[in-house]
Amino acid sequence: MAEAYIEPWLRGTLTEVDAVRRQVLHTFELAEDDMEKWCAGLSDAEVNARPFEIAPVTFHLRHIAGSLDRLLTYLEGRQLTEEQLKTMRAELTAGGSTAEVMRFFKDGVAEARRRVLLILPGSYEEARGVGRKMLPTTVGALLIHCADHTHRHVGQAVTTSKVVVATRH
Repeated sequence: MAEAYIEPWLRGTLTEVDAVRRQVLHTFELAEDDMEKWCAGLSDAEVNARPFEIAPVTFHLRHIAGSLDRLLTYLEGRQLTEEQLKTMRAELTAGGSTAEVMRFFKDGVAEARRRVLLILPGSYEEARGVGRKMLPTTVGALLIHCADHTHRHVGQAVTTSKVVVATRH
């Protein structure tokens, strides 16, 4: 019998990292686990499919990686570059193999993990601005939103994947 899956936050790992960053990092691990389980086995056509006109799995994989980069850029006190804006505009563009988009997703999460580990716990209340309007937030709020936003799109990708698999002919 297969060993029961234990979610990352229940594995007793990353104990050297403060609780806030630890949970964000565990969210990234869970995202990788879920994408591997539910999306890595899709064909190239399936990962790009838009059942009922909903966003394809490729969008969610690209968007998770891209949004983490953008959110962490704001967290670091910087504005988005033209390259980041170009990447954002291309997220919904169809195309790309399963292997390509999975690699983009994994690389994006790995880079986000590296950047999260650089955040100092004492900085959580520092003010930050988001977007051209510099909407007010904090380092801590951006950090938590990285986890929340990632988890939201993982759920959507998993649901899309299940619909695609259920409609195979």
